[in-house]
Amino acid sequence: MPPKVRRATLATVAASAGVSVTTVSKVVNGRSDVGPETRALVESLLEQHAYIGRRSPAAKGSPATARIELMFNGELNAYSTEIIQGVLEAGGDAGVAVVVSVRPRAAAGTDPSRPRGWARDLATAGRRAVIAVVDELTSADIAALTRAHLPLVVIDPLNLQRDRVTSVGSTNFAGGLAAAQHLLSLGHRRIGYVGGATRSACNQARLHGYRAALEAAGVTVPDEYQRTGDFRYRDGVAGGAALLDLPAPPTAIFAGSDETAAGVIEAARARGLRVPDDLSVVGFDDTEVARLSSPPLTTVRQPLREMGGVALRTALRLAAGERLDSHHVELATELVVRGSTASV
Repeated sequence: MPPKVRRATLATVAASAGVSVTTVSKVVNGRSDVGPETRALVESLLEQHAYIGRRSPAAKGSPATARIELMFNGELNAYSTEIIQGVLEAGGDAGVAVVVSVRPRAAAGTDPSRPRGWARDLATAGRRAVIAVVDELTSADIAALTRAHLPLVVIDPLNLQRDRVTSVGSTNFAGGLAAAQHLLSLGHRRIGYVGGATRSACNQARLHGYRAALEAAGVTVPDEYQRTGDFRYRDGVAGGAALLDLPAPPTAIFAGSDETAAGVIEAARARGLRVPDDLSVVGFDDTEVARLSSPPLTTVRQPLREMGGVALRTALRLAAGERLDSHHVELATELVVRGSTASV
């Protein structure tokens, strides 16, 4: 069996040409600020090394554009829109095209060769890296991308695999802590939580922050005050209904996303309860949902656009063969107080 040929990286080409990775990246992206002799040398080496991101012969003379795959699972929502905006803005600044895709979840018993084919198709199409958003990537998916020499960056990873996956998130624990402390400062002691999947790392961090604040204040958190879901509107409606129908319902609810918070507000409305007069509600994300909610939603701002920008720039660094100081980056959250919370 012939030995496997490793795909060249920008670093490989740069070393062969005796120039920087940045210079090679400029040539690949069709930038004009490279001398003609250097450009000719780099383009020749890109051809020799069969670098997958180079321009095809038919495209010579026209600007080349690197492409990054931005992949989601399932339905897009306000959270997704903020991420897309951040990635697109950063891509525009870097001269990189962003291809947005929605990958259907694999069914049980799916052919194990499917991840290999998926990764191979991305590489063949000229993608230089993949950004996955809140995605349940399997070990087979990660291995397939590695074999295809496609760097991966995950935003809000379901499970942190620091030694294998580069990821970008926010200070979810601090955000959950701030949300609960705000409600406590308003005099609330019966505070419920409606969040995401129990296996989700960001959900666990928000839940733990909420619990830490209440426990520090000497407030007991009943098990029935904690509801899980999928960060969707329907989960807020169902979880909010379950909490508000308890014999001793909470006077305030912290929701794990703005969309979930909107569902909680609807559950309250359906029961003749007014927000914030009868029930205070805090969300998480600070998407357009929070600003358009009635009343405007108090929420924990997660810097989603900035997270998208960091993910894009990180993906490009990995594609260029650069080493990172950390495999996980967290951006700061901030409590934004609006009209959905009030004193008891």
